[in-house]
Amino acid sequence: MALTFWYDFSSSYSFLAALRMEDVAHNAGVVVDWQPFLLGLIFRDAGYSGSPNLMFPAKTAYMWRDIARRAAQRGEAFQVPEPFPQKSVAAARAALALKRSERPAFTAALFRQLFQQGRDISDLETIAEAARTCDLDPDSVVAGASDADAKAALFDTNERAKAHGIFGAPTFIASDGELFWGDDRLDDALAWERFGSMPSGG
Repeated sequence: MALTFWYDFSSSYSFLAALRMEDVAHNAGVVVDWQPFLLGLIFRDAGYSGSPNLMFPAKTAYMWRDIARRAAQRGEAFQVPEPFPQKSVAAARAALALKRSERPAFTAALFRQLFQQGRDISDLETIAEAARTCDLDPDSVVAGASDADAKAALFDTNERAKAHGIFGAPTFIASDGELFWGDDRLDDALAWERFGSMPSGG
């Protein structure tokens, strides 16, 4: 039994969730299954030509300011990546090719490459550098980005995301199927996974 953390490597709010997930899940006593997927395909199937957060300049400006505030609150650096969004296919395949126990560290490292160092996550050297920072073999991780099994796994993953009704990232799905969307719902999702209910308001 585990809470499933669905994320896209190019998702700004997934970045926030990924950097704190290990600590808050450990403190909550909840096991987490890290599941990368391609949010762009979800948007495409919904009829969007890109991220809804980029459709209105005011909303885009708010998103970047909101993420900057939240990152600073948590003691994390942040910079707006250029370009945004970035292609995350290779990153997702590389993560899926890893052992599940290796995904958390690699995921956090690659998010840092994009949203803290301004690197291009579609560049295999960026993926290799993320692997190095968490003591994984960079050649093996890069090879995973073009691995046939990883390609098939990513296709299957996106089909499952659609079946779950996922429409954004990050999304957290509890063992009983309850769905929570957004970094600001992570604590609720952890409580639901542990107790089957929302945290007490009192």
